[in-house]
Amino acid sequence: GRLNADNARFLLLAVLILLYMLCGAAVFSAIELPTEREAKERWEERLENFTRRHNLSRAELRHFLREYEEANVAGIRVDDIRPRWDFTGAFYFVGTVVSTIGFGMTTPATVGGKIFLIFYGLIGCAGTILFFNLFLERLITVIAYVMKSCHERQLRRKGVLPHNSRRGSGTSEVDSLAGWKPSVYYVMLILCVASLIISCCASAMYTPIEGWSYFDSLYFCFVAFSTIGFGDLVSSQNIKYESQGLYRFGNFVFILMGVCCIYSLFNVISIVIKQSINWILKKLSCKCCHRCQRRLFHSRRNVVMPGNVRSQRNISIETDIVNESDTDGRRLSGEMISMKDFLASNKVSLAIMQKQLSETANGYPRQMNSNSKQNGFSGGVGALAIMNNRLAETSVDR
Repeated sequence: GRLNADNARFLLLAVLILLYMLCGAAVFSAIELPTEREAKERWEERLENFTRRHNLSRAELRHFLREYEEANVAGIRVDDIRPRWDFTGAFYFVGTVVSTIGFGMTTPATVGGKIFLIFYGLIGCAGTILFFNLFLERLITVIAYVMKSCHERQLRRKGVLPHNSRRGSGTSEVDSLAGWKPSVYYVMLILCVASLIISCCASAMYTPIEGWSYFDSLYFCFVAFSTIGFGDLVSSQNIKYESQGLYRFGNFVFILMGVCCIYSLFNVISIVIKQSINWILKKLSCKCCHRCQRRLFHSRRNVVMPGNVRSQRNISIETDIVNESDTDGRRLSGEMISMKDFLASNKVSLAIMQKQLSETANGYPRQMNSNSKQNGFSGGVGALAIMNNRLAETSVDR
């Protein structure tokens, strides 16, 4: 049962992600493809004009441009920029590695650097993910403490709690608040607001210093904080800035705080998605259960059923057993119950059913002694007979 539910949840999530990717691909293709074609046409026109003006062959010019592309990968730019592999540049690079951002504007070119990156990133990424998880735990603890304090203050204003009550007091309200946790929706809302505030503040810093528009700065914040890291916009790449040390420190702080908040937000949103998938599966299972129950009823019209458990809706005894279970609140959820819970919640129903089955098999009601008549249980055979005897022994004479 549990394994089948997990498999169903996994398959449904895979299908939803695939549909989400197909829809995203269709939207981005419709938006970006016309612009790409226009840019390509403009570039071909410029390339043709340049070869005519300078009397160059198309093949020579393309060969020169390929060489520049190789130099561009190595870090060479037309404009003056700072060296990528000085200490500050290397520190910025390892920050993008361990945070899994990976902008791509700086990559190791040597074999030794690539080998070292594999082992360095393996440990660094694992440690950073652990740090993000611990950050999320402490953030939830702080949020729970603040919301719990606000809730206790409201209870004191209403007079439910005394003003001098502390933790560990004997009141039921305080005891009920001991393990109190905030709702996942409150945590998601707080993380959304925090991420938005950090992104807006960081964009206000990037816009004048990097020369980007405010919208491009917001776009960079999301791409960087979500660790997508396209690399089309990268901060702190110019050779010199005003208040360079202060700017690099602020850039580091904003990226660290933003990545922590967005990573935590992704974890909380994943919980909401999981709840939604469980809700969908529950709805689907309920519909399937109702269909199966109707089929089962039509196929078992001649089944001998105890009179006191036949419901007015004329559904099968299997459904009655699930509905009448006091120890399990599943009620048509499709989950399996243990034999112990089944017997504990349906002792009387099973005993009466065994009595009717025994009488039907013998063709006449069995002769019962005075004790069994008083108790309402008959003999029978097998495990149900043992249960009947046990019920007869433990029943109270009327």
